Amino acid sequence: MKLQAGTALLAGVLLAASPAMGQDMADAQIQAEHVSGGIHMLIGPGGNIGVSVGPDGVLIVDDEFAPLADKVKAALAELGGPGVGFVLNTHWHPDHIGGNAAFGREAPIIAHVNVRRILMSGASVLGQDVPPAAPEALPVVTFADSLSLHFNGEEIRVVHYPRGHTDGDAVIFFLGSNVVHMGDNYFAGMFPFVDLGNGGSVQGVADIVAALLDRISPDARIIPGHGPVSDKDGLREFHEMLTASLALVGEAIERGETVEQVQAAGVPERWQVWGSGFINTDHWLATVYDSLSQD
Repeated sequence: MKLQAGTALLAGVLLAASPAMGQDMADAQIQAEHVSGGIHMLIGPGGNIGVSVGPDGVLIVDDEFAPLADKVKAALAELGGPGVGFVLNTHWHPDHIGGNAAFGREAPIIAHVNVRRILMSGASVLGQDVPPAAPEALPVVTFADSLSLHFNGEEIRVVHYPRGHTDGDAVIFFLGSNVVHMGDNYFAGMFPFVDLGNGGSVQGVADIVAALLDRISPDARIIPGHGPVSDKDGLREFHEMLTASLALVGEAIERGETVEQVQAAGVPERWQVWGSGFINTDHWLATVYDSLSQD
């Protein structure tokens, strides 16, 4: 792997393992934003949480870092939820499903089969070990391709897209509310983290986004894994960035350039601001370089 710039910090952000991160968790705020219909988004230090609130109760998509479980529960209570009825996991990274152990005691967890496999065995992210999950944090309902829940007056369709951010990604479609939760296959307005060590692929993410652009309606609201609530125009711009990055780095590889030369050349001006987010430009270019070299 050539992912060196900021790797230790990135791993700390993903795992929330350092003392400084622990303090950030203590001071963190969870904010709610209405998306559409009965769907809300909870925003905190980790991945965005999708929330369905209605007559059947509460369903959540992802549940943030483990230390934030009580704050997430408080935010859900403010939305009028008496308790959580279902938990959907978009993938297995701790910044998205760290709260599984807390919520799994009160609601069934649903995820792709590869999520349960990794949570049972443990894994590593950027060289940092993630131990096996506690039994109560494991998904109790798994699927290979897709499933549907009928909850709060609408069909909630859960679809697996292979080889994207990881090899266990699910995209959640709230069909009645016209809302899509994409998990970490979409970082709105910033370069994404793609977990090459756990089945991820930059070309795979680009293919998933292209498929979703063909599938979702023009007025759909989109919850990204990180970043603000978005729409189809924002997702289209994200796809343009992915395809431009793949072309730029692919051409450099064909010329025999090293990853250091690619990083020195940087990205076109249009995308430079995207490196001020979760993933800096050097890390992103190295990810694309390594992903293309592995494919």
